[in-house]
Amino acid sequence: MTDTYTLIENRPPSVAHLFLERVAATPDIEAFRHPVPSASGRGPDDWKAISWAQAADRVYAVAAGLIALGVRPEERVALAANTRVEWILTDLGVLCSGAATTTIYPSTNVEETAYILADSGSRVLIAEDAGQLAKARERRAELPDLAYVVVIDEADAEPTADDPDGWVLSLAELERRGAAHLEKHPECVKERIAGLSADQLATLIYTSGTTGRPKGVRLQHDCWAYMARAIEATGLITEEDVQYLWLPLAHVFGKVLTAGQIATGQVIAVDGRVDKIIENLPVVRPTYMAAVPRIFEKVYNGVAAKAREGGAVKYKIFQWAAGVAREYARAAQDNFQRTGNASVPFALGAKHKIADALVYGKLREAFGGRLRAAVSGSAALAPEIGYFFSGAGIHILEGYGLTESSAASFVNPGEAYRTGTVGKPLPGTEVRIAEDGEILLRGPGIMQGYHGLPDKTAEVLEEDGWFHTGDIGELSPDGYLRITDRKKDLIKTSGGKYIAPAEVEGQFKAACPFVSNVLVHGANRNFCTALIALDEPTIMGWAKEHGLAGRTYAEVVAADQVRELIDGYVERVNEGLQRWQQIRKFRLLPRDLDIEHGEVTPSLKVKRPVVERAFKDLLEEMYAGAREA
Repeated sequence: MTDTYTLIENRPPSVAHLFLERVAATPDIEAFRHPVPSASGRGPDDWKAISWAQAADRVYAVAAGLIALGVRPEERVALAANTRVEWILTDLGVLCSGAATTTIYPSTNVEETAYILADSGSRVLIAEDAGQLAKARERRAELPDLAYVVVIDEADAEPTADDPDGWVLSLAELERRGAAHLEKHPECVKERIAGLSADQLATLIYTSGTTGRPKGVRLQHDCWAYMARAIEATGLITEEDVQYLWLPLAHVFGKVLTAGQIATGQVIAVDGRVDKIIENLPVVRPTYMAAVPRIFEKVYNGVAAKAREGGAVKYKIFQWAAGVAREYARAAQDNFQRTGNASVPFALGAKHKIADALVYGKLREAFGGRLRAAVSGSAALAPEIGYFFSGAGIHILEGYGLTESSAASFVNPGEAYRTGTVGKPLPGTEVRIAEDGEILLRGPGIMQGYHGLPDKTAEVLEEDGWFHTGDIGELSPDGYLRITDRKKDLIKTSGGKYIAPAEVEGQFKAACPFVSNVLVHGANRNFCTALIALDEPTIMGWAKEHGLAGRTYAEVVAADQVRELIDGYVERVNEGLQRWQQIRKFRLLPRDLDIEHGEVTPSLKVKRPVVERAFKDLLEEMYAGAREA
């Protein structure tokens, strides 16, 4: 096997080079699967396979089409689409043309889309459909650099009388132009790839700012080439794996998975429709997938709710099995850490075997029955939920990284994973903890800087390459990192006590199967409060069984019975907290937090300042007249 030094240090300058290598090595092997409507028009979608050679034909056609449009190296091509196979193929086409991809979430509003297009100086926008095209049309006067809009869904690529001549074309037309250009200049794409250098701009990803304008993170080609080789070097994914990819590809977490795939050569089944995850898993039967904690929380809450609906006995069995799973996972991980063997005491193993037959087996089947590992990132996973899945045979490997570090800076190492940590640094990444507890990173995955913002870059990136993450954490003696909180999110009460809200929120999510989102508040206050949003399907199922059928979600969460139900979970969590950490008061929100209101990012992280502004009245109400110490 190739040693780690060769994999990391002797990497090619770009993922485009790696793509050429992959296509040459395994042209006829399946690269991607994507859903198409079933032949009958009913039931689950069918899945169509694309080989590496077939993918290359489309990628080179896109690249040559962009070259034919006059796109030059490092010029920006924006991509606004949901996660689908065309996203990956067009992104690779942009990289192979020598241009740089600007990623835009399809949920981004008109104003921010226009800002990103203008700030990046994007020459071309690849838009998914009529909705994304309309955003560019509405602000076209403010976008003098935008020469073309390429629409993926061909039926939506109809120009209007107000469009400049040739401004709108379909992706199919771009590929036709590219194919024609390749006939005249057969080496044009390979020449562009050969001309790429490691320090050229490859991707601009705009961070979801909680205040002010988003910042464009400049990631050079070397970032992705390094990530691809580093992921390969971990050995977590092999060419035998089938990965299910639903994460937003505009987010760095989703994007890095495609880089890793090119190095390792495994199949990716691509479908970004979140409402199809449960339906797709038994069909795709993945061996590997990545997700954000919210997905695992929803699965856990859904399983608990289904058990509760089955009656008191079934729910009691589930609760017993969940406890056994956590106990088993802790014992196995502790023993592995001490001895390198994940064995557990005989009596615990016997209980686990019974629980597996009653509960865990069905849970694994819901994930397709073949899931070897799942990676969780983007936010903290509550340890109690992590231990539950671990004990049930769904091994969740938590990882850590930021947009500014190309996503994957840390990941748990296979069998030696430790729930509650984000594992060890990827080969080639350095880490140190500053005096105030902040995590600092250095390595090939670190950004060049923020686009057009040298002062902002200087605030976080030192001259010797150390990047200030803004996260607080601690390293174990053997190199495992535990994130304790965001530096700016630490709460200091008026009594001078520091509180990590994420820690309290994680404990509440693990204890309460009805919660969707929770925000603990208490900065400069004399006690902590919480804003709690409930998971609609779960609480509505409970309401139906408890005399609240026919009421709306808002009416249900306003009911006294529901408040009493949640109060019980708050009290249970408080029992395990220090006095100054305890949630003294809470309010149930009339709706869940969502992307549309700007309260969560597309990767489902809560934007604290936005939520606190939106529900300021509820917060003030909880502190009105309070005199508690």
